[in-house]
Amino acid sequence: MRAKPRWAEFLLPLFAGVFQVMGTRGVQWWQVNDPGMLRVPLDPLGCALLLAGPLALIVRRRHPVLCLAVAAGSTVIFIGLGYSYGPVFLSPIVAFHTAVVSGHRRAAWSIWGLAYVFLVVYTSWLAPVRTAGWLHDLTVGALMGLVLVVAEFSRARRERQAERERVEEEELRRQASEERLTMAQELHDVLAHNISLIHVQASTALHLIDDHPEQARTALTTIKQASKDVLTEMRSVLNVLRDGAPRSPTAGLGRLDELIERSGLPVTKEIVGEAGPLPPGVDRAGYRIVQEALTNVTRHAPGASVTVVLGYGPRALTVQVTDSGGDAPGESLGSGNGVPGMRERASALGGTLTATHHGRGFRVEARLPIPEEPQ
Repeated sequence: MRAKPRWAEFLLPLFAGVFQVMGTRGVQWWQVNDPGMLRVPLDPLGCALLLAGPLALIVRRRHPVLCLAVAAGSTVIFIGLGYSYGPVFLSPIVAFHTAVVSGHRRAAWSIWGLAYVFLVVYTSWLAPVRTAGWLHDLTVGALMGLVLVVAEFSRARRERQAERERVEEEELRRQASEERLTMAQELHDVLAHNISLIHVQASTALHLIDDHPEQARTALTTIKQASKDVLTEMRSVLNVLRDGAPRSPTAGLGRLDELIERSGLPVTKEIVGEAGPLPPGVDRAGYRIVQEALTNVTRHAPGASVTVVLGYGPRALTVQVTDSGGDAPGESLGSGNGVPGMRERASALGGTLTATHHGRGFRVEARLPIPEEPQ
């Protein structure tokens, strides 16, 4: 929100000063000459008292209680000295409203109550012509009560607005935190998969380079493509930090064939049900679960055959990745962050994931709910 210019703080005090002085001059004639009023004509002291309240309004935001005390005190003295009733009440009304809205309710109510007591006592016993009765006191109390109600309503409204803004800021921070976590997960999956693939292919190339250079060339070509892919995917993930960039990474099951092709594994893909568009979160999670499962096969069972089954249902997407096992024994179940990371992705969508031995190999199976579209 743009801050008000400094000179704008003086507009209300200037208006109040001019209004109180000119307004009082306009209403005093009949009060001075009316035998039922007998008010005192305005003089320099009266003008000074009329200007004291507006001058105090200049500091109403920094010192609201002091401003109210000066505005109410000058008004009480002005009335007590017998000057005319009129716009002199504008300054204390503004000062009271500011004090209540800024949170100084107890002090504001106390000063407001004392001012009411003075007006009742003055008009009942001290005024030159004492014609006030209970109806006058009730009217004055109602008017001052109305000012109090308006001030309290403004305070409550401002507090609700501040609370709403605080909740919105917390929600923005929460969303930013979730996006950072998503980016961290994406970077982990991208780097883990591609670097594992590069490691395996580099080991293959080193093993074959002397006796089978053509096969080593194939491994080096795979390394080149994998390094290019990891740079591309990292750029896609990091683009979410730029203004105007898409808020979600672009990986999805539409790129599953590319993932299978560059994995270097004999993979069979099966589709169960009718494939269709998926919510971005489900689509991305399904892709990353397959990617992480293939990474684990590359690490722990190189050369194993893999079957990837995608089941498209009306309420859920099921992902099943099963490998046949490698010649060398794999690591113990649950080692590393791969399986916990997949479980976290599934749980974040309200789904489940199991990872168990399956014969000589391993099977990862996830169920990802598809949210119902609003009617």
